[in-house]
Amino acid sequence: MTSALELVDAPVEPGKLAGCELCELTAVAAATGVPALPVLSATQAQGVLAPVVLRHEKFIVILVDDPAYPGFARVIWNDHVREMSDLADEDRLLLNDAVWKVEQALREVMQPLKVNLASLGNLVPHLHWHVIPRYADDAHFPAPVWAPAASLPPPAVLDERRALLPQLAEAITRKFASR
Repeated sequence: MTSALELVDAPVEPGKLAGCELCELTAVAAATGVPALPVLSATQAQGVLAPVVLRHEKFIVILVDDPAYPGFARVIWNDHVREMSDLADEDRLLLNDAVWKVEQALREVMQPLKVNLASLGNLVPHLHWHVIPRYADDAHFPAPVWAPAASLPPPAVLDERRALLPQLAEAITRKFASR
């Protein structure tokens, strides 16, 4: 997978990265206007490009281009923080509000049966939230998206959901503009 730093010419402060892949991604997002960042998807071992749909001074929102989960979003805190309880109260409220806005936009546009919210950080101990649309016909339902796949929905269904991604990006942006 291409490193986020390889996508840009602008130098990023070396002390900000601390060997953390998400620190690298958020630093690149802040320092440049790149439209997408390389990330790992939930269901693929290789990396995918994730469009940056929102840049905030404290976090970014990306849409992970996971072929099995159109609409899968991540809210990534810019600073290297391991746990929610490490944030100041106002930052914790800000991050929660961001996750809820992304969830609302996802529900309005994608109309999933359920939305899963997950903040694991076991592999990458940098605060980030997964906002995942779930459907009765998705590859892992009702198990978590990281479980072994049970089946895949028909390609036409995935194409219909993928076609909604531009609307989802617009809806997320609107949610943050309404404040």
